[in-house]
Amino acid sequence: MSLFTPDAGLLFWMVIIFGLLFFILAKWGFPLITSMVDKRSAAIDKSLKDAKEVEERLGKMTAEHERMLAEARKEQSVMLKEASDTRKAIIEEARTEARAEADKIISEARVRIEAEKESALRDIRREVALLSVGVAEKILRQDLSDPEKGEDYLAALVDEAAREQKTLN
Repeated sequence: MSLFTPDAGLLFWMVIIFGLLFFILAKWGFPLITSMVDKRSAAIDKSLKDAKEVEERLGKMTAEHERMLAEARKEQSVMLKEASDTRKAIIEEARTEARAEADKIISEARVRIEAEKESALRDIRREVALLSVGVAEKILRQDLSDPEKGEDYLAALVDEAAREQKTLN
């Protein structure tokens, strides 16, 4: 008995067993395999559909994200411009206040300088008057009959007045 040349009886039983096995598989095996393949195919289709929906949502979310970024950038530029304008206004206001304060200080200084100048002039006039009175008093006490003696006396008085002036300063 060779497998390459089987007997008619062996061939008969092989066909019967094959038919029986095919019938059993066709009755219970193939439907089970087919249903499992169909379920798997449905699961794959559902996954593909879900993936497309997720991709669409992701695209919408990306577009929304881009729109929000554009709005944020626009708001940022508006805020930066407002901050810049506010900064410029504050700087200008500070400059104006500084100029006003400087003008006030300068005018007050001028008034003080003028007052001190007037005070100094009064003091000088008073000193000159006192010196003049002192010189006149000394001249009147001295006998000025001799012109040469009078000139020497006047020169000495001028020198004395100059020394007194230096000691006062």
